[in-house]
Amino acid sequence: MTATATTRLLDLASGPLEVFVEGAGHPVVLLPSLGRGQEDFDGIAPMLLAAGLRLIRPEPRGIGRSAPLRDGASLFDMARDVIAAMEDDGVRTALVAGHAAGNWVARITAHLRPDLVQGVAMLAAVTGTTVDPSISAAIAGSFDTSLPDDVRLGHLRRGYFAPGNDASVWLPGWHTEVALAQRRAREATTDMSWLRVADRKPLLYLAAAEDAIAAPPSEAELKATLGPLAQRVVVERAGHALLPEQPEAVAQALIGYARELWG
Repeated sequence: MTATATTRLLDLASGPLEVFVEGAGHPVVLLPSLGRGQEDFDGIAPMLLAAGLRLIRPEPRGIGRSAPLRDGASLFDMARDVIAAMEDDGVRTALVAGHAAGNWVARITAHLRPDLVQGVAMLAAVTGTTVDPSISAAIAGSFDTSLPDDVRLGHLRRGYFAPGNDASVWLPGWHTEVALAQRRAREATTDMSWLRVADRKPLLYLAAAEDAIAAPPSEAELKATLGPLAQRVVVERAGHALLPEQPEAVAQALIGYARELWG
């Protein structure tokens, strides 16, 4: 987090929610991946700020000063936290960007409050809600901090990083209990009416070319799955982690899309 960021602690019925806010201009909401926190966006935040964007960064529940997810919570509850952070900031409309599993929360946010969302960005994201079991095991091994580092590193290389990229940068930053709670929230989500959010809202699918978890679909497949307002950009030499692998490409794609959304 940069030194000029403002920290807010929202008093919500679901418990305190920590939110970092910085910058001016059109707002971009950043939502991290399964079991990981806002620090994942630290590498791209300065570039987004330099482009004149305002960043709203809710810390996932169970990380920092955000209270843990409550039993029985769903992805809809996670999206309501995001909406509360947007409303607290006085957002008129924002670009809501979710990395990997965070894309589900981004899409539900747009589904619940389309009036607050100018567009959605999915970063290295599964278009549905299921993952191949062998890959799911690599994901679980990555966030299981009780495992030796060399074992976890193998899981990270298998699931998250393109060959040749340094997977060790993601050995830290995992929150096992948060990941498990978020998985339970996904399993508790039975309403799937939000999946085709690009029927109603512009959507950028920022694909990682060597993503073992979410192989890049074609543009035609993307529109057929998510809706006609979806468009695709592919980032080369990146896997599912994406952000630590190609931060400049991610930042430039988001900046370009924000300019496209607001003209």
